[in-house]
Amino acid sequence: MNEKDLRGLLTSVAAGSVAIEAAMERLSALPFGSMDDAMVDTHRALRLGFPEVIFSQGKTEEQVERIAAKLAASGNNVLATRLSQGQADRLLGRFGASGVTVDMTARCALVTVRPVEPRGIGPIAVVAAGTSDLPVAREAVFTARSMGNEVCEVFDVGVAGIHRLFHHRDTLRAANVLVVVAGMEGALPSVVGGLVSRPVIAVPTSIGYGASFHGITALLAMLNSCSPGITVVNIDNGFGAAYAAALINRRPA
Repeated sequence: MNEKDLRGLLTSVAAGSVAIEAAMERLSALPFGSMDDAMVDTHRALRLGFPEVIFSQGKTEEQVERIAAKLAASGNNVLATRLSQGQADRLLGRFGASGVTVDMTARCALVTVRPVEPRGIGPIAVVAAGTSDLPVAREAVFTARSMGNEVCEVFDVGVAGIHRLFHHRDTLRAANVLVVVAGMEGALPSVVGGLVSRPVIAVPTSIGYGASFHGITALLAMLNSCSPGITVVNIDNGFGAAYAAALINRRPA
């Protein structure tokens, strides 16, 4: 249940078109659904504006399927991240190809129970330094779109060929929020931050040679950026960056 559903239910009760007992039955699943090895948060869309997301890494194929089914039964779309191919196939088998959108570059899937409602004030730009950063960038794209945002993709525009970035200057400046993904030395967010007047969410990736320390060098570079307005999330956390961008970009209810 989300805020729109709850408002509609309360309005129907007040108007007398829905009995109190029927409303109590619909609300009985709140705030969570208990399972043997999981407590599924069916209340999260009401509190945060977006349903619980399944972090699939470390879960079995059966667990991902079962949790997704529980969330879908509550009437919400279901986003699953960090999927293996086997987990994605399990969701496709359960919900059918027409009910699930899968992007294995992003390692994400969306079980669509209801149409995704546009929620963004403006476009979100997801900018990636290199092709090697695409799994993280695509996770950000998939998440932002699943949350009802228009997304512009600007890929392979790292600082080694900075002219490629300048070619997309109008797209960058038209975005309401920007998610900038980079590995190696992590310089791209600082450059983008110096070009735009919008919030920039920087995502360090674990891509790079030995002294990149699996993304720690990029993380520290982004934390030490001299460009104002840059916020940094954890290494490889495209999901977290897109979620934050969607909250910034969300149209008031």
